[in-house]
Amino acid sequence: MAAALLMHHAGDRVVVRSAGTAPAETINPTVVTALREVGIDLDASQAVPKLLADDIVEASDIVITMGCGDSCPYYPGKRYEDWTLEDPAGQPLDVVRTLRDAIDSRVRALLDQLQS
Repeated sequence: MAAALLMHHAGDRVVVRSAGTAPAETINPTVVTALREVGIDLDASQAVPKLLADDIVEASDIVITMGCGDSCPYYPGKRYEDWTLEDPAGQPLDVVRTLRDAIDSRVRALLDQLQS
């Protein structure tokens, strides 16, 4: 969700990479529904969960983690933020909406920081 929301708000002003330490095989359909409600049509055929690899972190200026702890690669000189949020997997739509809105708020705040 964070990557989709950031791409939606930032457009081509930032390069967004998304990966996880234990990615699912497909995008969560409830997440797709929650994003569609705010005008983001996530093409599940193109948005495929990816395994977090060192090269993704190395190529990034800011690394946003969501509770991966020691399993996330760490490189000195990178800006790290950990957004501790509940995993949307298996959650009902009303919970995923709340998560979407919390992530959206953090994404917008990050963009504001980057633009100032």
